[in-house]
Amino acid sequence: MNDLSGRISWADVGLALLLVGVSMVISRTRRTGLERDIAVATFRSFTQLLAIGFVLDYVFDGNAALTPVVLLVMIGTATVTSGGRGKRVPGAYWIAATSVSAAAGGTLGVLLVLGIVPAVPRAAIPLGSMIISNAMNTASLVMSRLRDDLGAHRREVEAHLSLGETSTEAAASWHRTAVRNGMLPIIDQTKVVGLVALPGAMTGMLLAGASPSSAIRLQMVVMYMLLGGNAFAGLVAGRLTISRLFTADHQLIRSLRRVAG
Repeated sequence: MNDLSGRISWADVGLALLLVGVSMVISRTRRTGLERDIAVATFRSFTQLLAIGFVLDYVFDGNAALTPVVLLVMIGTATVTSGGRGKRVPGAYWIAATSVSAAAGGTLGVLLVLGIVPAVPRAAIPLGSMIISNAMNTASLVMSRLRDDLGAHRREVEAHLSLGETSTEAAASWHRTAVRNGMLPIIDQTKVVGLVALPGAMTGMLLAGASPSSAIRLQMVVMYMLLGGNAFAGLVAGRLTISRLFTADHQLIRSLRRVAG
């Protein structure tokens, strides 16, 4: 097998950094003001990948019992990130944690139980990270979109409530829109997989020298896993967001009633 990853040295990584320099020069000449962001992103990616590399070496080298700890750290980081993006929603961090956990448990957990994915760190951690990162983005999009839409259409929402509808019924159309908005990226990606792009899992296997048929089967499992995970995250995030944007008496919370409409 032609394992490309084994041929890449630290010197090669250094040469690849020249491309970052090119992007910074372009940003500078075009006055986009992104030079600092590019530099920070490059530094953070380098240090984070280096750190996780050491962690994975340790876990893979006979310390498989730490796999749940690694996944929990990923869920915690995703919770902080997603909760921060949706911070205008009361209890955003709790909503994010529940949504991401539901996505991970409802997809990776099922695949492990059914034996589709082997219960080993080398499989569970990479696949878990994919589910968690996608669920994080979906939860953020659903929380933000639902909060913004209910605030922008609060008079219409209140009209529904005045007719005797519950908060769930009154918010139903905006709930559907928010979940749709959160799931469209992964749906679009699934539609064009293999035609526009070769996704990460498949690309990684091909670079490692695996046969295309083996890479394709793995990618199918991954894409269907991500679709399921995003569905879990979107539905949970949407339902919990509604519960926090309305009072127990089925009224919009005060902060939304003050939004200019």
